[in-house]
Amino acid sequence: MANHHSAKVRIRRAERRTAINGDRLGRVRTHVKMVESAIASGDKSAAEVALRAAQPELQRGAQKGVLHANTASRKISRLSARIKAMA
Repeated sequence: MANHHSAKVRIRRAERRTAINGDRLGRVRTHVKMVESAIASGDKSAAEVALRAAQPELQRGAQKGVLHANTASRKISRLSARIKAMA
């Protein structure tokens, strides 16, 4: 257990940041699932709309440090490739 005042402050701050980062990651996952479900249903226009909504969330997650930048880019690239491949 922390004995110093500064260590206690850091523990509280870490708990707040963990909660915020968890929320951010949850938003990213939700948007990605929305794109994947639209792809699975076969609706190309809905998938494109969902991807346009998911792309800023992925980029924001990378900017805030929740995701690695290359991970966000890879996810966007793979989702857009799957949408492009839809007939």
